[in-house]
Amino acid sequence: MSYINFKFMKSIYFVKTFVVLLFSFFLMSAHDGAGIFEGSTDVGNPDVKGSLSYNAATKIYTLAGAGANIWNESDQFHFAWKKETGNFSFATKVAFEGKGVNAHRKVGIMIRESLEGNAKYADVAVHGDGLTSLQYRSETGKETREVVGPKGADYVVLEREGNKIRMKTATGQYPRNVTGEVELNIPETCYVGLFVCSHEADVKETAYFTEVDYKKLPQTNPQQPTVTSILEILDVTTGNRTTVKEFNFRIEAPNWTPDGKWLIYNSGGKLYRLSPDKPGEPELINTGFATACNNDHVLSFDGSFIAISNSPVEDRRSRVYTVPLQGGIPRLITPIGPSYLHGVSPDGKTLAYCADRNGNFDVYIIPAEGGNEVRLTTAEGLDDGPEYSPDGKYIWFNSVRSGLMQVWRMKADGTEQTQITFDETRNSWFPHVSPDGKQVIFITYYKGDLEPGQHLANKNVELRLIPSVGGEPKTLVKLFGGQGTINVNSWAPDSKRLAFVSYRLN
Repeated sequence: MSYINFKFMKSIYFVKTFVVLLFSFFLMSAHDGAGIFEGSTDVGNPDVKGSLSYNAATKIYTLAGAGANIWNESDQFHFAWKKETGNFSFATKVAFEGKGVNAHRKVGIMIRESLEGNAKYADVAVHGDGLTSLQYRSETGKETREVVGPKGADYVVLEREGNKIRMKTATGQYPRNVTGEVELNIPETCYVGLFVCSHEADVKETAYFTEVDYKKLPQTNPQQPTVTSILEILDVTTGNRTTVKEFNFRIEAPNWTPDGKWLIYNSGGKLYRLSPDKPGEPELINTGFATACNNDHVLSFDGSFIAISNSPVEDRRSRVYTVPLQGGIPRLITPIGPSYLHGVSPDGKTLAYCADRNGNFDVYIIPAEGGNEVRLTTAEGLDDGPEYSPDGKYIWFNSVRSGLMQVWRMKADGTEQTQITFDETRNSWFPHVSPDGKQVIFITYYKGDLEPGQHLANKNVELRLIPSVGGEPKTLVKLFGGQGTINVNSWAPDSKRLAFVSYRLN
């Protein structure tokens, strides 16, 4: 070969090498591994396999995947994951490719105990129809539940703080409002990442994740906690929770007006009302001189008045008053304190309350216009929370007479006092009968967390449901709450929903 031919061939070789290297560079830029993730997995073994790609130049993650659903007792979806410990915040903007096949397709952020299909998990899921929700499975292989968030969010955040899993949502990037929170016992080391689910076993959907922001969160300062109150509505038929409004201070004891238009709660010694459907700024209810109201306010069945417990400045011993629903000057009903209101009879003529008259707290009744009080219970120990059934035949209450606090029921005249719950692991408080008279909701504390006669704030508690005719209670919600969560009857008029307050220490 001549020198000229050799030089020419050598030049061709270098050109080819340069082209290959240049092509490889662009290929790596367009598909640079898994980004921050350790891998991606088809959870639940869907028929159509999914994939993950990452563009290092644009910082866009693309997930494609199928799967029947993320719901019920087991899931199918594609998951881009990394293992993590401790507290964290994971944020991203999400978008589907195209119109899709099923309006219930889901994309979002997930924390998961394992890569098994029936694992405990929580996710912030944006659905194809615009719904955003905090979905969670609190026990392996059990049903999935959700806290419903706003529609139309495209920027979502999932935060873990100990056992608290928090959802934040936004349209665009700001503001990032907290729109849901649950208590979930996920192992310290867990799987965290992005997911896509087509909601169709044989259909693959594609989703894009931009502005991905993952960061570790520090431990909160336990010395100076501040409280956030979350006013929520629980659908007792599905277990779904909807956040009505958050407050950066303590509110307590919501109850529903008989027409369903308002929720009334107390905060800082005063009463407020708020629409459950279009919550704007709360409206103060005029209670005159009664500005030290506690969480024992009850509405009459016809909605004409509110009975309250207020502690006058003279001796700070709570007494019972009545106030017109629209507000006004309180009328004193129980001149002796302490008296803590809990029930109004269906005809509005009698009030039931807990009072200390002989060194022992018992259940009393008194005419709503005032008069002589009648003592209904005499057992040693605390009897509290008396509330009338909608037919007026019974008074439900809680009593510590058996050793632990349990739910009891008696006839309206105090006879036939009957124990309803027999839980050896929980203290049960404040039974509230649904408007249709068929169900009773109550709150429980775990044995050992406090004394049986205490109902404290800032505890892990459960809301439990039992038929009014008796039977086996079932847990609807586990939450961080206690005092203030459901001190008063908070059933909606439809007997299907319940208002309550959960809390978060910041």
